[in-house]
Amino acid sequence: MLEFERLEKNLLYEARRVKVYEDVLKTPSGNVVHYDLVENRNGAGILLVDDEENMIFVKQYRNTIDMVDIEIPAGCLNNPEEDFLACALREAEEEAGLIPEKTYFISNTVAAIGLLQERTAVFIGTQLIEGRKSLDENEYIELIKLPFSTALRYVYEGVIVDSKTIVAILAYSDLKNRGEL
Repeated sequence: MLEFERLEKNLLYEARRVKVYEDVLKTPSGNVVHYDLVENRNGAGILLVDDEENMIFVKQYRNTIDMVDIEIPAGCLNNPEEDFLACALREAEEEAGLIPEKTYFISNTVAAIGLLQERTAVFIGTQLIEGRKSLDENEYIELIKLPFSTALRYVYEGVIVDSKTIVAILAYSDLKNRGEL
């Protein structure tokens, strides 16, 4: 087993949502290495699929890529004890105004495992009913509905680049092909 020992975890910068650390570790061979570590709140996202197999996404500007992105409704946990599914359901209703009556847990993902500790739980939601959309003050979201085949094509064409969204679409494809959806 590869065992590392944390020698130090030095806070370098603290922002509104993240903390950046220098992580000093002792390797199994005894060397000392320095890594960057970014801490953020964990979160959840949910791929909403209607009865006609259309997928509901949000389009929003993301400063990290300086463009509008297509992704599943998602957000951070309100607190570390919040249930991942509760977070995903809250975000589905707040961002899309939809509540899935049936949900499937897909995975806990780490988008940039060499840098971020943030985990995002990914779900699929079906049997959608109307809820109440309630965007945060600084959310500018446009809902779009894409047929499953188009969403899957967008993954392979690089139109959809968000990792949690890609995981959700590919998982949906797999579950569909296995007859589990």
